[in-house]
Amino acid sequence: MTDTPERPGLFDPAALGPLHLPNRLVMAPLTRNRATADGVPTAMMAAYYAQRATAGLIVAEASTPNAVGQTYPNITAIHTPAHVAGWRTVTDAVRAAGGRMYLQLQHGGRVGHPDTSGLRPVAPSPIALPETIHTPAGRTPSVVPREMTAEDIRTTVADFARAARLALDAGFEGVEVHAANGHLLHQFLSAGTNRRTDGYGGSVAGRVRFAVEVTGAVAEAIGPERVGVRVSPTATYNGIDPVDAAEVQPALVTALAEIRPVYLHVVHADPDAPLFQKLRALWPTTLIANPVLPPDRIPADGGRHRAERLLAAGADLIALGRPFLANPDLTARLRTGAPVNQVRDAYLMYVGGEVGYTDYPTLSSAAEPGGVPTAGPG
Repeated sequence: MTDTPERPGLFDPAALGPLHLPNRLVMAPLTRNRATADGVPTAMMAAYYAQRATAGLIVAEASTPNAVGQTYPNITAIHTPAHVAGWRTVTDAVRAAGGRMYLQLQHGGRVGHPDTSGLRPVAPSPIALPETIHTPAGRTPSVVPREMTAEDIRTTVADFARAARLALDAGFEGVEVHAANGHLLHQFLSAGTNRRTDGYGGSVAGRVRFAVEVTGAVAEAIGPERVGVRVSPTATYNGIDPVDAAEVQPALVTALAEIRPVYLHVVHADPDAPLFQKLRALWPTTLIANPVLPPDRIPADGGRHRAERLLAAGADLIALGRPFLANPDLTARLRTGAPVNQVRDAYLMYVGGEVGYTDYPTLSSAAEPGGVPTAGPG
């Protein structure tokens, strides 16, 4: 009888392509709407990310590879020299603090509005988002997107590849292709949003084709060892119906595995779910798992128990979102069992300046005279 090798812990180092990570905690990409109106990162963003540089890896918030891909006001982009220069201030600050960063590339598809981007959104099919959307004027009815032509598809694939090259110019270690949460790539995957009858619709093979082509082009542009892909197999965000996820997601992962991106990032991973277990078995490289946490409160342990269950189930790295949002020093808190800050106000996640963004207390700041307590709602 042989002993089963012990799975590594959250605070053990890991390799990710050419990167050496000091721990297995990943700060998940979190849209925070603190960029300029034209998508340029700000100095305040550099401070925010540098505060969280003790994560093994930071995946920076979603950035659009072209103008029509913009989702909401004041989100970041990566398709002009100004975007590159803005992001460079962020990556320089994080690197100076000892951290490492990937950039998530996201095209909103039908999750967009002319009042925000100045352009009519595009999508696999002319099916509107079934809910209102946030614009500079507030919540506004969604518009019917324009169905992408074959030329639109080709140029969008090229835009993703160019954005990946620009991300490296901006100092990122790599990029994460966003094929999740109801945005453009996910819209191609779902039968509810993809009614095409050409080679990019209909069958499962047709619906996964666009995501595979985007990932392949990005991998060719910067090397697969610097490319990750994010999926959300069971998510219903932005009007997505995951009814056939058990068929579509394994087909997607199987096709992506031939490209060999350095990681697959699974959103809302359940270690007991057969689909998660199947994706783990199919995926040949690093798997990042994002645990399901209560929607109204960060667990008292910061999510550590659920993270460790996923490591035991075969995940290699663990991505946490809101715990990192509210706790700049989350790594230290998880390691020592210290109390965690709660998110103050969900509204402040997406609107405003430093309040609810860079002003969350750390253990060291709370220990100073007059420091802010770290437990309970901040």
